[in-house]
Amino acid sequence: MQVSVLASGSKGNAVYVEMDGVRLLIDAGISATRIKKALAAEGVDPASLDGVLVTHEHRDHVAGLVTLSKWYRLPIFTRRATIEHMGCRSSVPADCFHPIEETFCLGGLRVEAFHIPHDAADPVGYRICGAERCTLATDLGFVTSDVQAAIDGADVLVLEANHDPEVLRNGSYPWPLKRRILSNRGHLANSDAAWALVRMKKRPSKVFLAHLSEENNRPELARDTVQRILAGQGLEQEILLTSQTQAVSLNANIN
Repeated sequence: MQVSVLASGSKGNAVYVEMDGVRLLIDAGISATRIKKALAAEGVDPASLDGVLVTHEHRDHVAGLVTLSKWYRLPIFTRRATIEHMGCRSSVPADCFHPIEETFCLGGLRVEAFHIPHDAADPVGYRICGAERCTLATDLGFVTSDVQAAIDGADVLVLEANHDPEVLRNGSYPWPLKRRILSNRGHLANSDAAWALVRMKKRPSKVFLAHLSEENNRPELARDTVQRILAGQGLEQEILLTSQTQAVSLNANIN
């Protein structure tokens, strides 16, 4: 299994997952040119992708979708409501869209879409199941019981650790934006990410902390908060910190 977080944050998100010979891109929130270059650095031709999974319609998850679809006409998998609410919908070839329900298959992989609490039409996270399991859960205000169940059993987990609440409250954002981020349909705090890991019955071998706020978080603060809470429960976890500007990759046989 190969997992590469090409970019993660409020300026754009894209994650590459390769498992059992199937190549997937989760979100295309950075430019198609940057996606092409980032994949090339991983030895991957974008034309060889088996599909693009879109979590929701916000621009930082779909900004590169129009150009990417024109260049390669890749199949795009997402909820029907997400397609309907995409501002770029009319610029993407209609036959590229494939509305999904909860579970579908791509190649030999089972892809499970699970609902996440976020201020979008019908946002989802994804669990990709083959010989190993990779789960992505970002852009969520809190960890519901369904999300907790979905992340359990992941070998590799991409989990949001967006902000530190005190840094956010004392920061420069206007109060309406602070209130949105702190709400149960906003973004996940570092400590909430940590407690989600604590509650897992089978914790991952590797965890990417993702969608870190440049304004309301720091990579070392996110890592230290999560590790401190885990250590307080007698737990250890290997953590990789994602970046808005650089790809962070893992190529591992978990078994």
